[in-house]
Amino acid sequence: MSKLNIDQKTVKELFSAKKTKFLIPDYQRPYAWGEDECQTLWEDLFNFSFPENNCDNFDSESDEYFLGPIVTFKNDKGDMEIIDGQQRLTTLMLLLRAFYDKFKNMKDDKSEKTREQIEACIWKTDEFGYVNTEELKINSEVATDKDKDEFLEILRTGDVTKGKSSYAKNYKFFQDKIKEFTEEYVSYTPLLPLRIMQNCILLPIEAESQDTALRIFSTLNDRGKPLSDADIFKAQFYKYYSDKGEKESFIEKWKALEVLCNSIFPSSSGSALDEIFTRYMYYERAKQGIKQTTTEALRKFYERDGYKLLKNDETFENLIDLANFWNDIYDQNVERFSEDVLKRLYVLNYAPNGMWTYFVSVYYIANRDAEGMLDDNEFYNFLSKITAFIWAYAVTNPGVNALRTPLYPEMINVVNKQPVKFEEFLFSPEQLENKFRNFDFKNQRPITKSMLTWWAFQEPEQECLPLEKTIEIEHIYPRNRQKIEQGLTNPNNMESLGNKSILEKKINIRASDYRFSDKIKYYQGFTTNKGKKEGTAIKELINLSKSVTDFSETDIGQRETKIILEFIEYLKDNGLLKN
Repeated sequence: MSKLNIDQKTVKELFSAKKTKFLIPDYQRPYAWGEDECQTLWEDLFNFSFPENNCDNFDSESDEYFLGPIVTFKNDKGDMEIIDGQQRLTTLMLLLRAFYDKFKNMKDDKSEKTREQIEACIWKTDEFGYVNTEELKINSEVATDKDKDEFLEILRTGDVTKGKSSYAKNYKFFQDKIKEFTEEYVSYTPLLPLRIMQNCILLPIEAESQDTALRIFSTLNDRGKPLSDADIFKAQFYKYYSDKGEKESFIEKWKALEVLCNSIFPSSSGSALDEIFTRYMYYERAKQGIKQTTTEALRKFYERDGYKLLKNDETFENLIDLANFWNDIYDQNVERFSEDVLKRLYVLNYAPNGMWTYFVSVYYIANRDAEGMLDDNEFYNFLSKITAFIWAYAVTNPGVNALRTPLYPEMINVVNKQPVKFEEFLFSPEQLENKFRNFDFKNQRPITKSMLTWWAFQEPEQECLPLEKTIEIEHIYPRNRQKIEQGLTNPNNMESLGNKSILEKKINIRASDYRFSDKIKYYQGFTTNKGKKEGTAIKELINLSKSVTDFSETDIGQRETKIILEFIEYLKDNGLLKN
């Protein structure tokens, strides 16, 4: 069990302890507090120290103000690496330095005593208590913070005449606030910093390792953004490129990669950069011949052998290249991909799970040429085969993680330049047809929209749709019609694949409650006094609306049979059926 040292301390006790040396490590994010946060902190501290604007309402023996936890661990050099509390500690240091600047030339006893206490919080002292103004109690190595040296210089000298960083702006903010305060409360000037140092409480939580500290932070902090795996990886790259004398170049490339990933990957949790590391991990797993379906945590994978993978140029360049590849996919770049390939990629975007993105990432890294291009015909065939397999497997083996078993060996085949065959997982046509006919294609199941998207794009004339356009599931024979007329002898046919199609959201909203004869104008488009209403881009629905005036239960059954049999034929064309 991990050991923790937890001991509530005042700002003075924590900051002025002789052995205290805080380190903001290289993997942390840059300082982000602005004037709003500083204003809130100042108001909170002032209202606590001077209740109701009255100095005498404060009880120095019992009043306390809790500033929050500070999560750290002691690194190999004995420094306390800050995992949680970076923004708070940094701002408190700037505030104390601004107070010190105010008191440094005051000669009265109270001001001198206050100044001495502040000094001990900012700088190291020797065994006699003398301050060494060259050795600060805090240091920053944040890889992507170009202003960290300015922060340290402010603490050393108090000079911000040329500073434009957040550190300088916040320091000036506190200087202005302190000036206003001292002008209004002349005789009580030393009391505010003293009450901040002696009565404001922090909860330092010292973990025995970085991993433990990160877990504690994730558990405690539901408001801040926890450090991602990519933040840790950045630190390893930073050290590697710094040793090569390429620090600035790395920082520039990393920032560009971060911007790119944030633009293409959703990041509801963690970091968008984690996604590109995950996709690349599957390529490295495949190179190592790993078939195990239990996928280890991202950080555990990359930290093997002292983060060996992150200590070479190839990995970083591959990550950048892979991110650009996915950016071109999501941008539907016609200069990189043919129309046919883009259609296959569009369909895969509606796959029942995200495993396809890992498989395609492996394929790309393993098969790209020197210019980062793929053979268009071979890529098209690969996309067709994995679409056929993933769709069929989702119906026959609907478990969330079931796809790992057949895909991992094929990833290994890809990196070894062997064809993708899924030889041990071929489908029986009869069993598959039976599965499809008895499968409940509810709208909530991802495979339902997957199948309908695949079917829509079996129409040769179907054009590729923009990925940002929202599509929904349309009931060609409307639900409301069944409620009113009871026209279907088998109500289950309402949810049959034969009665469903993809349709743009705006058109689906307008057409959902109408008879088929009334839907025709919405499918084809029509003109009103306010202008033209565009029809659907789904060619099958357009063609259907031009060939019939009604859509019956018989049509539902015939269309379902057609979809299922053509999908089985699609599997056959891709070599995925048993002989």
